[in-house]
Parts: sequence; C-alpha cells; structure tokens
Amino acid sequence: MEIHQAQRMNTKLRLAITGPSGSGKTYSALLLSAGLVDSWSKIVIIDSENSSAELYAHLGNYSVLPLTPPYSPDRYIEAIRLAERSGFEMIIIDSLSHAWSGDGGILDQQGKAADTKYKGNSWSAWREFTPKHNALVEAILQSKAHVLATIRSKTEYIQVEENGKRQIRKVGLAPIQRDGIEYEFAIVLDLAADHVATASKDRSGIFDGQYFKVSRDTGQTLRQWLNPDAIGEHANNANDASVAATSTPPVAVTVNVPRQAAAPKSTNNIPDNAYRVCSAEMIKTAQGREFVKLALTQGENNIIVWS
Repeated sequence: MEIHQAQRMNTKLRLAITGPSGSGKTYSALLLSAGLVDSWSKIVIIDSENSSAELYAHLGNYSVLPLTPPYSPDRYIEAIRLAERSGFEMIIIDSLSHAWSGDGGILDQQGKAADTKYKGNSWSAWREFTPKHNALVEAILQSKAHVLATIRSKTEYIQVEENGKRQIRKVGLAPIQRDGIEYEFAIVLDLAADHVATASKDRSGIFDGQYFKVSRDTGQTLRQWLNPDAIGEHANNANDASVAATSTPPVAVTVNVPRQAAAPKSTNNIPDNAYRVCSAEMIKTAQGREFVKLALTQGENNIIVWS
C-alpha cells in the first residue's frame, strides 16, 4: 500500500452513447471513433443490431464483428477479447442493451433460472447472474482498447407547444441496461431524436452545459484530453482539462440549442441579435496561464468564448 501524488496519465476512453431509436447512436459512435484513432482500419464494431453498422460502410474501412443470439455476457466478453487480440484500438459495442434485455441476455437467463432452477425464487437467481453482468462490465473497464458502448433508451412520446402549435415529440428516458450502468463510464452522452447530444456525465469537463452534434472533432478533442503528453501539460482539474483539450483555446465555439432552451427575447430595448452573458469564469492552468471563459447566448445559439 503506497500513497502518491495524483497526476493525469494517458488512459483509454470509456464512453457510452444513449438515445432512443433513430437518434443516431451508431453513426455518432463511428464519427467520434474516427477522430479518436489514426485510421478507420483500427475501429471494430461488435454489432448486435442486425448488421445496422454496415449501413455506414461508405464512411471508412472499419471492421464489423456480428453478434447473434444468445446475447449472453460471456459472448460479449469473448467478442471484446477477440477484438483486442486482433489489434483493434477502438471497440464499439452496438448495442450494450442486448446483453441486458435481449434474447439470452441477463434478464432472459435470470427469469428462466428463477422459474426452473430456483423454483420462483428471483433473489436466489440474481445471486447467480449478477456476477455474470459484473464480469462484462469488468471486461469493458479493463480492456486495452478504447471502448464506446451504445445503449438504447426507453422511448416515450410527449406533447409540446412550439410557436403556438402543439407537436408530438419522441424523447429518450432511462437507458435499457442495469440501473447505474452510467457510473461505469467516464463520459455518457445522451442523444435526442434530433441527434443533438448533451452530457449527463462528463469527467473531462469538455462538454459541460453544451448542446452539440457528435462529429470527428468530438473524438479529436477527447484524444487530446486522454493523452496529456500530446499537449505538453497535465490537467489538474476539470477546468484545466477543458482548456488543455483544445490546446489553444478557440475564439468561439457555436453549437445548436433546442428551441425550448433558447434565451427569451429582451424587454429592455436590447436588440434581439445581441449577445447575452450567461456566465463568466477565470481559469488558470497548471503552467500559470490564465483564460476567461464566457458563456453567451444569441437567439438559439449557445456560444463559448475564450479570452
């Protein structure tokens, strides 16, 4: 047992993308991965979504590892190990939901065992199958490759009012996986039906308060955060990580914000197209450099400005 000073080390990505059907989980996962590693050929998708991953073959020469029922945790672990032995640097699990609720997944196996082997005793059955789920989580966390898992979200339709008109909108609710699965990942991005992402968990501090569409730039930014040596300094806290991830802070970064999140129109004779300050923050890096971070809004745009 030894105590040492904390420091940022080069590490591997553990990221989850959640969202309802049609929100763009697979496509977003591929774009992010392409920015994270040097070549498409270093990316493999463990595909339990009926070959949907191959619909995007035009993007690049990534590989696909088809996974068919039964979707047991053991088969997911076997697929992860095969991808590692094959030398892939980026493993996309699309989707992790099948290991929980799919044919032969944990819920299916536990239910059958409870009805037969354990004579209706569900708690006894969980004592057998919880370690199987934990073994899959451990395989993800201990992998030598970057791991990105897509997770389906339960879908619900709600009625909203926009511009005086009532509309029906599809929204994603809780992810279809064991409760608390998000705690196992460093970053969790939630996709809405319009493909806009927000971070429900973000240890990097990069995506805090942002609404954006996942792209190759997202992966490139994460690559710099994961590899502090590449930018010449260690980030000592979340704010430093946010600065370091961009190397040289951009003048302005603009992302789209859902209409309901837009700033209200002014009633104080301020032009509608004026920038409004939401927050201001002084950030100091480990090397003593100081930056001012401003969060501004203009209409439906959210803008982050660095001094």
